[in-house]
Amino acid sequence: MEKVKPNDSAMLVLANRLTTFSNWPFTEEEGAGCTPAKMAEAGFYACGDSNAPDLARCYFCRKELDGWEPEDDPWSEHESHARGNCPYINLGKKPHELTVEDVLGTLEPAKHKIVIAKLQEAWEQQFDLDCETTRNEIDRLAPKSG
Repeated sequence: MEKVKPNDSAMLVLANRLTTFSNWPFTEEEGAGCTPAKMAEAGFYACGDSNAPDLARCYFCRKELDGWEPEDDPWSEHESHARGNCPYINLGKKPHELTVEDVLGTLEPAKHKIVIAKLQEAWEQQFDLDCETTRNEIDRLAPKSG
């Protein structure tokens, strides 16, 4: 699970998403369909490292995808993997078609709900782990009966 960074608001802007693809393995010159421009247009920004150079995350739904193939269409891949859970894909508009109302009234509130849900999920997982650790420590320290 990603480390949730709720303050990545710069990635709302298409040009900022595009700059993250400086080391992207697929280019237009190679005839790839999965170019930085198309990735950014589909809502993604590059967030991978040397272990996962093609890892990309949607700014809006937080979906992370890797294993991209040169012929992949980012919008179609996003749509198929988001399964109706991405407010940007559901809106069905390209970046240049977005209105202020789309961004401030629909996309940003939906994105924040997703981030909060992921933060809560991460907190619950950590809480469960902490409970298990504490339970094991109590069992270790408790005198054995019988």
